[in-house]
Amino acid sequence: MNRLQGRVAVITGVASGIGLATAERFSAEGASIAGIDIGEPPADKWDEISARGPGAIFQEADVRDEEAIETAVAAAVAHFGHIDILVTAAGVIGMGPAHLLPLSEFERIVDINLKGSFIISKHVLPTMLEQQSGSIILVASVEGIVGLTGQVAYNTSKGGVVMMAKTMAIDYASAGIRVNCVCPGGVDTAMTEMLHDEAMHSLRDQLRGFHAFNRFSQPEEIAAAILFLASDDASFVTGSSLVVDGGYTAGHRLKFG
Repeated sequence: MNRLQGRVAVITGVASGIGLATAERFSAEGASIAGIDIGEPPADKWDEISARGPGAIFQEADVRDEEAIETAVAAAVAHFGHIDILVTAAGVIGMGPAHLLPLSEFERIVDINLKGSFIISKHVLPTMLEQQSGSIILVASVEGIVGLTGQVAYNTSKGGVVMMAKTMAIDYASAGIRVNCVCPGGVDTAMTEMLHDEAMHSLRDQLRGFHAFNRFSQPEEIAAAILFLASDDASFVTGSSLVVDGGYTAGHRLKFG
């Protein structure tokens, strides 16, 4: 407990899934939370976050809108005085091979997942540079490391996030700023709810079976890994892609007999 005491964390995608679970875990560890999303988090959850930690504010903004993000970051600095941690959990999924995917859909996925991570990082970095410290955790995916059928836009966006973390880690290490990414496997969130549809059961079972544990993770399990990267326990970790995938990328099992 209290691994983030006195620190301020900006978290995008805070209304649900990994972002909300991270806000809950961070607040339990003593952090103040500046949450950003296009929709509000559940009131009961946000009330708990606000009551448990030293403080929390929420601002509605689209990570693709640079002006709105710049305003949200400035408001967080004005309210808390500084920013120590950034977590980019805002993201969307989409399917389709390149020859069938509309350009507008490719741009939507890349703009939210990749460009959105860049925009929020760009506007948080000046305050971290001024204080000569900070930890940035970009939420990527195992699909930024290995391919998957029909996911050209999503895989491209998450692969870009992985490389963004590496490049920013090099750029800002001399200023005491660590930059890493976390690469979850399948996570049981609203983003994967479509897999619960009866018509998708076969696909869901295949995807679940790609994980050695034969299940999807819970958002809280990913939040625990993000907490490690944000904390002083990861003081010598930068430019890393922490894979939290239940064995998804470890290999594949064969059944004999």
